[in-house]
Amino acid sequence: MLRCSQPLTGPNRKRCREDEMLLGTVLDEGERGFVIDTRSAQVAKQARMTGGGTEPKSSYPQWKRLHRPLERGRLLQESFIKLVEACNDTSVNMDRWLSRLESSRWLSHVKAALSTACLAAQCMDREEASVLVHGAEGTDTTLLVTALAQVILDPSCRTLVGFQGLLEREWIQAGHPFHLRCSHSAYSHARLKQEAPLFLLFLDCVWQLSRQFPFSLEFGERLLLTLFDNAYASAYGTFLCNNEKERRVGESTHSLWAWLNEPGEKKKYLNPLYSPNPLVIWPSVEPQSIQLWQGLFLRWIRSSQHLDEAWAEIQCIVEGH
Repeated sequence: MLRCSQPLTGPNRKRCREDEMLLGTVLDEGERGFVIDTRSAQVAKQARMTGGGTEPKSSYPQWKRLHRPLERGRLLQESFIKLVEACNDTSVNMDRWLSRLESSRWLSHVKAALSTACLAAQCMDREEASVLVHGAEGTDTTLLVTALAQVILDPSCRTLVGFQGLLEREWIQAGHPFHLRCSHSAYSHARLKQEAPLFLLFLDCVWQLSRQFPFSLEFGERLLLTLFDNAYASAYGTFLCNNEKERRVGESTHSLWAWLNEPGEKKKYLNPLYSPNPLVIWPSVEPQSIQLWQGLFLRWIRSSQHLDEAWAEIQCIVEGH
């Protein structure tokens, strides 16, 4: 699996011999690869006018391009805001609640992200083909797809340490602009153009996987909630700034991973039901299978005391055996 930003072909369909050679070396003679573009064909075509575009078929004959549009900007942020507002309104009746949940379209974004990640995973696992994923800059929906596909395919990414490594590699080092995307929460009245909850969408998709495969992930919901909290407000420097260069030139900070991996802290995030699963985990993306992440979106209006107590009881039972 590879990832990149869009090729800069522009309106004149410029070629880049080095890029063609690089992708050519990935495939042996007779092999094929798939380019998964997380933009619609129309948006990708429009990008030519500002210097971007897509890989010309004639220059990349062994690669087949598939468009799977995923929302990454203002519309995704508005969806997040609408969902949070609906979840916090405890005065609505059932019909109104379901209507507002649907109109937020958040669960549709979750389904689309999981579907695209499954497509990338299927190309690799079932077609035994190489996959190149990109959108525009390659730092938003691109990372969402590559990270999710690895959780689906690779058992090591479902361990606590492996998942941390995945986040470091696919989100932090890859340059997801956390400062721009997570500068305010859904409660802020500011409407910044570059704000969008891509990382939250990823965490939600991982929660969907953990719910459908409760024994296959070594970590539990508490880790995902902690990561969400620290992406928006943190005492650690892991999610600071917009790229590696900015983090390095800033003041020295403590690592979130070092804190999470302390023995007393680590125990809180482990899944007591975990049983290593060497297989690929194929999630259902049917509408009936995608559920609202209540542990996050309803956490401010509903106590989790009973669930926490049940989780602690499970831990005691497992440790007793």
